[in-house]
Amino acid sequence: MMQVDDNTQVLARLAALKEMTVRELKAEWAKLFSSEAPNNSRPFLEQRLAYRIQELTWGGPSKPVRQLLDALADEVEGKKVRKSVITDPRNPVIGTRLVREWDGAEHVITVLKDGFDWQGRRYKSLSAIARTITGTQWNGYRFFGLRGIA
Repeated sequence: MMQVDDNTQVLARLAALKEMTVRELKAEWAKLFSSEAPNNSRPFLEQRLAYRIQELTWGGPSKPVRQLLDALADEVEGKKVRKSVITDPRNPVIGTRLVREWDGAEHVITVLKDGFDWQGRRYKSLSAIARTITGTQWNGYRFFGLRGIA
């Protein structure tokens, strides 16, 4: 029964955010984060406060989710700061060669233990390779025909 009470309380607090002034939102920020609000943007304050209210009630992301987010941030930033490696069950067996023709050229990718090799360069994701090949955003598993692998 506690969950229903939590839901009602959280919904009421979230609705109250919409009625607050920016000054009141900043005061709520100081209460929930124990620090000064970083800016005066109403949408930013509302979104972050809403997340924080829910996080304090139901908890934040699990450790595996936090590790995955860190690994993805490393990939986006192009450096390995967080010392975690993304392991995706959709990846084929190490040593597998993926072949994809694009714009009249054949591209061969080799699956490595901690990523992929294409043209002598290491990549952490198939999406990064697909983006380099095509110049546009792609889901790497879809681009290389691995959508059905679970």
